[in-house]
Order: sequence, then structure tokens, then C-alpha cells
Amino acid sequence: MIIINFKTYKETAGNKGVIVAKQIEKVAKEHNTKVIVCPQLLDLRLLKDQTQVELFSQKVDDVSLGKFTGSIPAETVKEIGATGTLINHSEHQIPLDKIGNIVAKAKANNLITVVCADTVETGEKIIPFKPDYIAIEPPELIGSDVSVSTGKPELIKDSVARLKKDGIKLLIGAGVRTSEDVRIALDYGADGVILASEVAKSKDVEKTTLDLILPFEQ
Repeated sequence: MIIINFKTYKETAGNKGVIVAKQIEKVAKEHNTKVIVCPQLLDLRLLKDQTQVELFSQKVDDVSLGKFTGSIPAETVKEIGATGTLINHSEHQIPLDKIGNIVAKAKANNLITVVCADTVETGEKIIPFKPDYIAIEPPELIGSDVSVSTGKPELIKDSVARLKKDGIKLLIGAGVRTSEDVRIALDYGADGVILASEVAKSKDVEKTTLDLILPFEQ
């Protein structure tokens, strides 16, 4: 699985995001690979209405439907048509005690849960919440020119050994840019990757997406 986070980049805002998502969707369908887009939160319904790409929310909050102005309930994300959500991304971290509540609320609404962790130790604290995926992303490598696959390959091996248990799957992120980055992650036992700018800001979205997909076919 590949998760592509649109963050709040200008290149993926509004109708520009629709265009990028359709390009990703085209390549993913041609190669029968699970590629998921996390659009800007205000664009979730726009992309759902105008594309067929699978969508995750960038977050949900520890609330249900009710008097929670400015919050994002899991129920609303599900109603829009998203199939999952990121939780605790490094750019939107939440206290550990809230992670469990949010995972539970998301699961109660049949949303796939991807909980991000900056270290393996943090990931181990997340295991008891039983998310579907834990995504390891060393924050110092996010958006950098150094991929976790080449800069910290031992972290992938350690994460696989310590976090892939009780049915939890593992994603690797931070600086992932090339087919080789993806291949290394998969070879070490990861179930997929999570990335952002390499696709979201690409001058050739289809080619970049294809390069990232190819290791899944080998």
C-alpha cells in the first residue's frame, strides 16, 4: 500500500488536488496497486465527488457528532466516503491517551486506522490500541533529501521485528522518493510506504507514481 499525503500544499489544493488525484488514480488502476490519497481536509468531499481514488482523512478528532465546533468526527469522515484516517502525524501530534480513543472511534465507524510514530519506542506504546497500521516516520527525515530506506535502513528492520504483531501492519515514511526506497522498505518486511511531496509536488505525477508502484510488482 502507498499513502500519498497532500498536506496543505498549494499544488494539491482544491481543483489542483482533483487533477493530481486523477493522475494517481489512473496509474494505480492500470497496475492494480492500492494507492491512497489523503487530501486537504476541506477537499475530502470534492475529491470523493470528482475522483474514484481511495481516500483517507488526514486526521479525525476525539469527538463524536455534537457540539464540537471546528472538530472532525469520524462519523463525518465516513459519511463523506473516506475509508480510513491518519492519526498522530508528526505535523499534528496528539497525546498518547487520546490516540486510543481516536482509534476506537475510527474503528467503530469502519475506518482503517494508520497511527504515525516518530520512533519504534513510540510505536510500541501504540500497539495496545490495535490500529490497522503503524507508520514509522523519523521527523528529522520528513521532507528531506535523505530517505529512511537509505539513511536509516536499520530502523526499518527494527520496526518490523518489534511492531508487526497482533495483526498490525507496518508502513515506512520520511524522505521516501524513489523505487529503490520503496524496494528496500518492502525487502525488510514493511507492508508499504507513506509519502507526500515527491508525488504531490511532482512535475510528472503519473511517472512518479509509477516509479513508486513498480517495486510492488517485482
